[in-house]
Amino acid sequence: MRATFVASEVGHGLRRNLTMTLAVVITVAVSLGLFGGALLLRAQVSTMKDFWYDKVEVSIFLCSRGSDAASCSGGAVTQAQRDQIRTDLESLKPLVDTIFYESQADAYKHFQEQFANSPIADNVRESALPESFRVKLSDPTKYEVVASAFAGRPGVEQVNDQRQILDKFFRLLGGLQAIALAIAVLMLIVTVLLIVNTMRVAAFSRRRETSIMRLVGASNFYIQLPFLLEAAFAAAAGAILAIFALVLTKGILVDQVIAPSFQFTSFVGWDAVFWIAPVMLITGILLAGSAAFFTLRKYLRV
Repeated sequence: MRATFVASEVGHGLRRNLTMTLAVVITVAVSLGLFGGALLLRAQVSTMKDFWYDKVEVSIFLCSRGSDAASCSGGAVTQAQRDQIRTDLESLKPLVDTIFYESQADAYKHFQEQFANSPIADNVRESALPESFRVKLSDPTKYEVVASAFAGRPGVEQVNDQRQILDKFFRLLGGLQAIALAIAVLMLIVTVLLIVNTMRVAAFSRRRETSIMRLVGASNFYIQLPFLLEAAFAAAAGAILAIFALVLTKGILVDQVIAPSFQFTSFVGWDAVFWIAPVMLITGILLAGSAAFFTLRKYLRV
């Protein structure tokens, strides 16, 4: 009997404040959609980091004729220096995973392939490109070990770490991610304020029923329950809409539009959507329930 009464009160409350309920549903959907999008962006950045950091290499460029580095004062790298560099690299295993030597001829060939449709390809000669060792580390964060061992030594012009370039790119993505998350948090705050206002209107319009229930001995929780369920229902409806939008974003925008055009990197999988969706649903219900609970406390003092 009590469950039936509570259910009827919830339905009656939703119908009585239909406009406010729709406003809550839409606002929750938008705010949770932004929140889920920020989480999905974070997962995407993490996926790209794992993909690219696993592929980064340390490039040890050797001295060539005309190099102006202090370590190249003796001229182009000699065969003895080249062999010693390879030996020293091999001694750093297992930190050094793979070692690839690129001659000037190989570097020139790759350059011509990369800039095949550019006028710059006709203005670069093979002698202008240095030979190098491309080193893949088992732990890319240990770049300083290689840099300290080879930078400035005779025959080595410079040591470059591709991770430094990627760090700048990922810092930019991290900034965009922080902005997206901040916007989502602001929208969640707006949602809470709207729910608070909705609960005030609902409690005021039903103050007579609430007073009667209080006077006949109904508990605080029993009086609050219909309002809490109304807020939770509206939040759950909004969360479901937001989750549906997140699924469409992943299935259409990411998988069918962006991924085919950018095949050089990896994209977030469905596993991220599967853990973000429950977070969105629980966040929406908890925010709505908490806002409703604290708003309704003052209306129980009759």
